[in-house]
Amino acid sequence: MSDSWEVGKKKKSGLRKGPERAVLVGLIRRNQTKEQVQEYLDELEFLALTAGAVNQKFFVQALDHPNSRTFIGEGKALEIGEYIENNDIDLVIFDDDLTAKQTGILEEIFKRKIIDRSTLILDIFASRARTAQAKTQVELAQMKYLLPRLRGLWTHLERQRGGIGMRGPGEMEIETDRRIVRDKISRLKKNLVKIDQQNRTQRNNRSQRIRVALVGYTNVGKSTLMNILSKSDVFAEDKLFATLDTTVRKVVFDRMPFLLSDTVGFIRKLPHHLIESFKSTLDEVRESDILMHVVDIAHPQYEDHIATVLETLQSLKIEGKRQILVFNKIDLYREKYFDDLLEEEAKSEILTELENNLKNQFPDSKIIFVSALKKENIDGLRAVLKEEIEAEYKIRYPYQLKQF
Repeated sequence: MSDSWEVGKKKKSGLRKGPERAVLVGLIRRNQTKEQVQEYLDELEFLALTAGAVNQKFFVQALDHPNSRTFIGEGKALEIGEYIENNDIDLVIFDDDLTAKQTGILEEIFKRKIIDRSTLILDIFASRARTAQAKTQVELAQMKYLLPRLRGLWTHLERQRGGIGMRGPGEMEIETDRRIVRDKISRLKKNLVKIDQQNRTQRNNRSQRIRVALVGYTNVGKSTLMNILSKSDVFAEDKLFATLDTTVRKVVFDRMPFLLSDTVGFIRKLPHHLIESFKSTLDEVRESDILMHVVDIAHPQYEDHIATVLETLQSLKIEGKRQILVFNKIDLYREKYFDDLLEEEAKSEILTELENNLKNQFPDSKIIFVSALKKENIDGLRAVLKEEIEAEYKIRYPYQLKQF
């Protein structure tokens, strides 16, 4: 039997092969621009692709505030519904969090799966979790997200419209579910405390070493840099959230040992409950001595990415540490923004001006341009990192300097 899916024709029986087909929906609010929202939707598209869905169309609407029933306007909902029906769409992904009421109403309108940005991120995290700690953290975040959205899951009782004997048992079922979820949240928190105690013991055992933590927006090349600097084989992939578990490696520069850790990447609109659940993983960042903040300089919104990371670090009370701003993918930057006819001297002047502007913008951080993929200026990065580690050793362990 052919498994073709043609526009305007009804679905054929059997399972679809390949990725799910999705449409992405965003809202332009009063304090946002169309370009900014499109940037968010482009990121949402990358998230969807990471999760295994292919975007077919963007839908954007300008509203002062979300509709309490359908999030978007009812006219826009009907427009999306018509497109879904005619183009064989599997799911609708919203760029903002939806309430249980909104999700239920939209499912009735579209007759398709409805997910929001938080659900999508949690799904990616669940698929990427490998260790017991990561799995527990993701499950805890999922339970916290599910708890206020339990209302509406018992839609099979709505057919009776309440009625004698229906309303009470229905409420009892929902309350039972809430109690089960709350108990599970409590149990997961206790499990995380135990895991965190074990990790704290491991960190205490290596407390004599200077610690360097790689931080940054997701998919900026942290794991690739980790592999180069530590000569290890950390999983790296051109997808969002390729790394969830903190990886720690011992590295030695000219007989000077230190610990290098790679952590989960940050992202805009990262669900609050997800940050809360991953606080124990980020303890490696909190207890580090030096932060290597990796930035994708070739990304048009790299300044927003820097701001997102700094805001997240501030919310985790991670401040006052030595920082190295590593602007990665400089090869892509030249490829995107330099004309082939531009002379080398002019290119050098542009990069020098860019570096000076960044130094003025971030006076407390060391600035360096590299390409992890092409291994460009890695020696320069090693030199800067060695200088910072040595300065930290002078403060903390001056009696050990003679060993290096």
